[in-house]
Amino acid sequence: MRVSFIGLGSMGLPMAQNLLKAGHELVVYNRTRSRSDELGRNGARVAGSPREAGQGADLLITMLADDAAVEEVMFGSDGALASLKPGAVHVSMSTISHLLSRRLTDEHRSRRQSYVAAPVFGRPEAAEAAKLWIIAAGPGDAIERCGLVFDAMGQGVEIVGDDPPMANVLKLAGNFLLVSAIEAMGEAFALVQKSGIEPARFLEIVNGRLIRSPIYENYGKLIAERRWEPAGFKLRHGLKDVRLVLSAAEEVTAPMPLASLIRDHYLSAMARGWGEIDWAALARVVEENAGMDSLGSRV
Repeated sequence: MRVSFIGLGSMGLPMAQNLLKAGHELVVYNRTRSRSDELGRNGARVAGSPREAGQGADLLITMLADDAAVEEVMFGSDGALASLKPGAVHVSMSTISHLLSRRLTDEHRSRRQSYVAAPVFGRPEAAEAAKLWIIAAGPGDAIERCGLVFDAMGQGVEIVGDDPPMANVLKLAGNFLLVSAIEAMGEAFALVQKSGIEPARFLEIVNGRLIRSPIYENYGKLIAERRWEPAGFKLRHGLKDVRLVLSAAEEVTAPMPLASLIRDHYLSAMARGWGEIDWAALARVVEENAGMDSLGSRV
């Protein structure tokens, strides 16, 4: 089975590397050619455009930053959609809107192709270790065809239905839970620190005795240490995801007031020029709102 992979960012590059390690025949494309060349030296064939990447592919994987990037590589003037053959499967592993996922479902169906939405939970280090959790939705036979590829990139697959947008909504809801935890930790850390308690000690107690969550442990350490760089997931992408959550909620009339608050905090962070640092820096906005400076001291 010939696999094509489009999008070699901080997540896509290690995912594609794991496909090569697993022995898959791989064609890659990335807008920044140098990242493709790195894989080319290890046995992948480098395509010059999304259209070329799609030609002859049995399975096309896209791992891109947002809706606009996916639309460009699939529907653009040199996009992959037109070159995919009937019977091919497109697997979108990006965090995109349920609306774009619905459009992709319809477009592929009209061309006698299959579409699987398979967004992932995990940061770049999980991608490198092939420890991603993959959330898949789409036709059962198409998901089955993806089995060996998923095995090479992740530690498990959760199938949530045969309608691809279901996977996208679940992924967005999961990211909302993550960012809600970051918001909560930011507020709690500001409270204890202004009361003279070290955030690291607070985290040690509550995560060791009360919560016992890897999410609180991992993000709590980032916040306690103010380790915003290098970004495992950029803050501007966090804002994008919260906006997508609110869009999905509006469609089904599900009020999400906390998501609205978090969106506003992310907008404040963007106004401060923090778009390229880790999305855990949401807590930094909370600190500044509590009258603390970037080092956690009282202003």
